[in-house]
This record gives sequence, structure tokens and C-alpha cells, in this order.
Amino acid sequence: MQQVYHSQQIQAWEQHWFAQGNSALGLMQQMAWSMAQQIDVYLGQKKQHNIAVWCGQGNNAGDGYYLAAYLMQLGYNVEIYAMQGGDSASLKQAYLYAQTKNIPIYPHLNLQKKYDCHIDALFGIGLNRLLDETWQGVIHHFNHQSGLKISIDIPSGLDANTGQPQPYAVKADLTLTGLGYKAGLFTGQGKEYVGDVRLISLIPLHENLSPLAYLTPQKVHLPQRKAFGHKGDYGHVLIIGGHANMGGAVIMAAEAAFATGAGKVTIVCDAKHHIAILARAPNIMLRDINQISDQEQKALLAQVDAVSFGMGLGRDQWAQKTYQKWVDEILQSPLSAVVLDADALWFLAQNPKILPSHIYLTPHAGEAAKLLGITSSEIEQDRIAAIRQLQQKYAGNWVLKGAGSLILEADKLSICTQGNAGMGTGGMGDVLSGMLAGLKAQLNDEITLAEVVTLHAQAGDILAEKGMRGVQAQHMPQAIYQLINLDE
Repeated sequence: MQQVYHSQQIQAWEQHWFAQGNSALGLMQQMAWSMAQQIDVYLGQKKQHNIAVWCGQGNNAGDGYYLAAYLMQLGYNVEIYAMQGGDSASLKQAYLYAQTKNIPIYPHLNLQKKYDCHIDALFGIGLNRLLDETWQGVIHHFNHQSGLKISIDIPSGLDANTGQPQPYAVKADLTLTGLGYKAGLFTGQGKEYVGDVRLISLIPLHENLSPLAYLTPQKVHLPQRKAFGHKGDYGHVLIIGGHANMGGAVIMAAEAAFATGAGKVTIVCDAKHHIAILARAPNIMLRDINQISDQEQKALLAQVDAVSFGMGLGRDQWAQKTYQKWVDEILQSPLSAVVLDADALWFLAQNPKILPSHIYLTPHAGEAAKLLGITSSEIEQDRIAAIRQLQQKYAGNWVLKGAGSLILEADKLSICTQGNAGMGTGGMGDVLSGMLAGLKAQLNDEITLAEVVTLHAQAGDILAEKGMRGVQAQHMPQAIYQLINLDE
């Protein structure tokens, strides 16, 4: 799993390298040369490309000056547009080096010509403030140029740690990031801006540097089934929810659990939905949520391996009473896993509890905001801080859904790099809850939360292969079935 770092960790990594007697200027030159090689491959064999390099006032601009010189050395027609200023010795040396190569340097950022490619060397990972109107205008001007756009380290204007634009950011086709991956490249709004991300790592990892997070795996390997297995070996999943007015969520969760390979699935919901459920999936067992006694409830929980609770539960008086009837019994039962989602999160926010270690919670930003008593926009401003706060307040294991979903299991934070915007549709969260319960019921500790989220995202990517518009959660079981059998 690829490691991800905070910008301050990257800066400490650099300072440790320099403290050992290594040259800051040398690292800048090496980084620029490696980037030039990557760009040369990216642009292909057409050496007639005309390239504009946009340089700001910091060390990122120094990379830009050297990069311009090396690209000219590789045969490209290069011109530099530079915002004057900056007083670091490395920046001044880089500027003088570009001058000695007779590269045209224009002392402004107002391009009047057309170029095939624009390179963003305006701001690096140190940006931690909102851009003023001048810089907002520069980035707006950059984004409206024709041709390919390449960012050095991180698209200028994007917060390296949160993935939030400040308030505007360069929209790159390619981002060449140095030393280590930064969290903002993968979560928040980062995916909208970074394009294809490629890592250039040139110096040894600082031995005392612990990663902020990990990228989720590109491939999940599930253990093969034994030839003599039967349905009792593959887990019994209980899905609880289904208000009289909301029957679809429990159906999608149950079908997703079966699609993962769960041996048995039972839905406890309003009897109004039973006929529809059996017509769609006759292998699902059913109980009436309004008729089940306390004794029957205890007996049922003793029979199952994992529970997913809250889908389509509602938020009215009936839902509150039903939540109270089930929540303590569920949390106290010796289950492999309990998934709390949707309306169960709403009621948890009203009556917070410290949760056991086998509880999994899967809020989107709005639900997370309710759980923390803040706004959705505050969640999105720093998603990593938000998921840490959720665990601190409630314990348990968490998925903060959205672009670049965050996963916090025990103390390990992961960022999902897969999935697509087509998955922003009703029912996808119910599918994830069903998948999580289904896989935990079968495999328990043999599968991680990050791996389940990865499989969910990859199933969504299968559905979106011919287009993201119109992807529907009800079609996920077919994609899940296809995905989890790739190794068979």
C-alpha cells in the first residue's frame, strides 16, 4: 500500500536530507530533470511542442526554471512567464540558469500566445492561505488556456493536505508530485484538479517519518472456497431497517450481501415490503419488524454473524422507537461485525455512545456533520480531521464516504483512490453496508475495511465502463459478483 504524507512531513523529510549535507539546489535540479523525462514520455515523440512554463515566487518556481531548461535541452520550444519576486538562493540560481540557456522569460503572467502545453510552477505544497484576487485571476487565466496542463508537485491553489481549492486551483491533466504522495491529491475535491498523478521519489525515506495515511490496494485477493463448504460456512447477515415508506434500501443491502458470497441473508423490515422482496430475491429470509418479540429478537441475533442496521429506517417516532429497541441488543451481541448506516447514524448523533471495536460506521459528509454537531462544509474543509474526530468521539471504525473516501480502522487511515462520480446516486451507501456485512460475516478478520471499500469502488467502476451517467445502485450486485470471482 502506497504511503501518503502531510505537507509538513514532506518538508521535514527535505530538511533532514539537507541537514545531512545534501544540496537543496541539487535536489531541485534532480527533481526538474526527472520531471522533464516524465513529460517527454507523456507528450510522446512530437518534439515541436510549444511549452509555456508559469513560474511563481517560491521554490516551486525554481523547479519550473530548471524544468524549462531541461525541456529545451530535450528539443522543445519553451518560454517562461514569471511573477517577479522571491529571494531564496536556489530560486535566484535557477532563474539565472534559465537565462543562460537563452530561454525567453516574460516578467508577467499574462499570456497572449497559444501553446501546446502549459506547466504550472506557481505554488507548491506550502500554500496554506486563501489566494488573493490577483492570484485567483492568474489561475483562472491558466485554466482557460488551450492545450495540456501539467502541475509540479500539486496543482497551484489546491491545499496539499485537504484537497480543497483556495478558493480556486489549477485543473491539471498531469500532476508530477515529488518525494511522497500528499493527501490532498486523493481526497476532498482533489480528484477534480490533479488529473493523472505520478510520483517522483529521489531521496531515501526519513526513517522517523510515519505516514499520515495509505492508499487503498489496487487489487483485493479473497481466499478460495473449500470444495466441501456449505451455506452455514459463509455467514448469516441480518439487515434491519425498512420503514413502511422506504423498502428499497434493505433490498439493495441484502442483495449486495448475497452478491459478496454470504451464505444466508435475513431482512427485518415492515411486512408491507415482504412480497416485493420475495418477488425480487426469493432466497432472502424475512421477519416483520413490527411483530418480533424481545425473545425472538435475542434468538435471531444469536443466529447471525453480522448486522447492518439503519437503511430506510426513517426518522419519525416509529423509527426512534425501533432504533431504541434494537441498538443496545445489537451492540451487546457477540457478532463479527455491526454496520451502522443511514438513519441509525441520525439517532446515534442524538444519543452518542462509545462503541465496541467491531462496529463499523459509514457516514457521508452530511451524516458526519450531524454526528459532530458541525456543518457539512466544515467536514469537507478537512475530511481527515473530521474522521479522526468521529473516532475520538464514538470509537469504532469509520468510512467517510465521498470522492476519495476515507477509511479509519483501528488507528490506520486509508484513502480510496478508485470509484467514480457516477456512484453519487441513491442506494450506493446501502450497497456498501450490505457488502461490508456480507464480507465480514464470511471472512471477519481476513478482510479489512479498506479492502471492502475498494471492492465497492471497483464494482462501481465496472458499471461506469461505458459511462458514468445513469449508473444505478440496483445494478451493483452483478458487478460485485463479477469482481469477487476474478481470482477463481
